[in-house]
Amino acid sequence: DAETRLRTNIDDAWPKLERLGLSPGASRDRLRFVEDIERAVADADFIQESAPDDEALKIELIGQIDAACRSDVVIASSSSKFLPSRVASGCNRPERVIVGHPFVPAYLVPLVEVVGSASTPAEILDWAVDFYRLVGKRPLKLKKEIEAYIANRLQHAIYLEALSLVEQGICDYADIDDAVTWGPGLRWAVQGPVLHRHLGGGKGGVRHMIDHFGWNGVPGGEVAFIDAVERRWGHVSIAELESWRDDNLLAILEGVTPPPRQ
Repeated sequence: DAETRLRTNIDDAWPKLERLGLSPGASRDRLRFVEDIERAVADADFIQESAPDDEALKIELIGQIDAACRSDVVIASSSSKFLPSRVASGCNRPERVIVGHPFVPAYLVPLVEVVGSASTPAEILDWAVDFYRLVGKRPLKLKKEIEAYIANRLQHAIYLEALSLVEQGICDYADIDDAVTWGPGLRWAVQGPVLHRHLGGGKGGVRHMIDHFGWNGVPGGEVAFIDAVERRWGHVSIAELESWRDDNLLAILEGVTPPPRQ
């Protein structure tokens, strides 16, 4: 049943969480399984809805949660793609419903995308960001709602290109995984595509990169792009960033083990 599966999953994850470091007093014995929504949310200070990714189901469930919990409680949905304004459409207080999208395996991957609708007060989003940060996550607050948010949209774009490459006979599916795993995937664990453009310019940084390779975005957008990169990284030398990148890549390479049964 659901409780058995949940407790088994937590038992399997617990040793990995111990390696990361548990909070003082953390114990599996504190987990309570309640089959009644009203009882489950009655004393909750924060609610993370994690039902299957079915929009109609989430709308109905979050509406029931909204009706049963305190009016000051933030309700976060683990939705991977739905707009918060949609999943909150069955609520009397939709402004306190947000998306708090974690990534599988959620007990290890730090990122949580925090998304509000146009009616969500800034203080609710800020509270959620602080909460996720307090429990060891790396929350990322979106400026406005969009389906599938940020990371899944990036992942999906890569997936579509992978399908296209295979369909054209350029490579097979195993090549796709190897290309990402042993190439940009390693680098992405340390630096995103924006910082990569900065380091790709060598001593001249992002300005030289764009001068040399050109700009593919909206005409004139390169000015804002360069400004954003230099505001974030301009106080650190390229040499320092390269050394930091290399140290982290070495740590990753030293820790990577072959997949089972290959």
